[in-house]
Amino acid sequence: MSLLLKDRVYTIQSATSKRGIYPLHSYKLGLYRLPIKLEDKYEIDSIVNGFKKILVMDQFADRIYATYRWKEENMPDPDTRGYKQIELEIQVEIVTGEVVDMIYQIYPVEKYGDGLWVKDYRKKADANAKMIIDTILRNSILADRMIEYLVKNRQLSQEQAVKELEEMTPLAQIVPNAKPKPKPAAPPPGQEVQQVEVETPSGAKAGPIDVEFKTKLKVTETFAAPSSGHKIKIFGQRKGNEILGIWGEYVSVDYDICIADGACIDACPVKVFEWVEFKGNPSSEKKPLMSREPDCIFCLACENVCPVQAIKIAKKG
Repeated sequence: MSLLLKDRVYTIQSATSKRGIYPLHSYKLGLYRLPIKLEDKYEIDSIVNGFKKILVMDQFADRIYATYRWKEENMPDPDTRGYKQIELEIQVEIVTGEVVDMIYQIYPVEKYGDGLWVKDYRKKADANAKMIIDTILRNSILADRMIEYLVKNRQLSQEQAVKELEEMTPLAQIVPNAKPKPKPAAPPPGQEVQQVEVETPSGAKAGPIDVEFKTKLKVTETFAAPSSGHKIKIFGQRKGNEILGIWGEYVSVDYDICIADGACIDACPVKVFEWVEFKGNPSSEKKPLMSREPDCIFCLACENVCPVQAIKIAKKG
């Protein structure tokens, strides 16, 4: 992909895509369209989850966002007078659908602070963006789709198609197990699907959360989220970390039911939650804190994925 992008990096004011106009604001743009389909949610989720160890992965609607961050220093010794450091990033947007668009913009370095001293910033950002694209294309379900496309439309053998894909993605890092596991086969008609029970720790309260807790419990205290300062209401009498009660007014979690599986954190499109430790709680010693509760868009994603039904989302008013 990085080789194909070599002649497809432009400085332009706007560009059309299959869904309209991308706002580019005259910044340097890399845009490439893959002639393959990616619409299956399971496969899209596999890309988001498969690269979390090396990239910051986010998802919203039909788009995947892969971000790479790196630091620049003006000298190697941080104790030297005049030492400067800046953290930079580049993001690739993957628009899924009947074709796949992979897009990145290189913003001026001033966006990240006083970084005019950084040498070859645009060159490094461009290379890192292409590394993201090459890595995802080489290691994900997109690799299989591209090989299928090359075999069918270019009449290449399987071996030739694999070799061409490797030549197209010279900057790719190897990421094991990034491709989705095969979906479980659907049961024959009339056969019931066996339900898998969620294993809950001993001492955890059984779910679901009491949806009428606001009429039964009083707000006994508030907790200031460390990262945002948002004051979270606590319903019910808290006893240290042994009994925590229900936290949150609109994004509400019964922490004595919560088993900290992390599904809500992964599902939330606006990053409402963050982990906070509660040593000694019998159900789990870390909890998803609704630090950005005011940002909730009430999509119910977290409520729907919670395996022990510890979450209740309620709109204001």
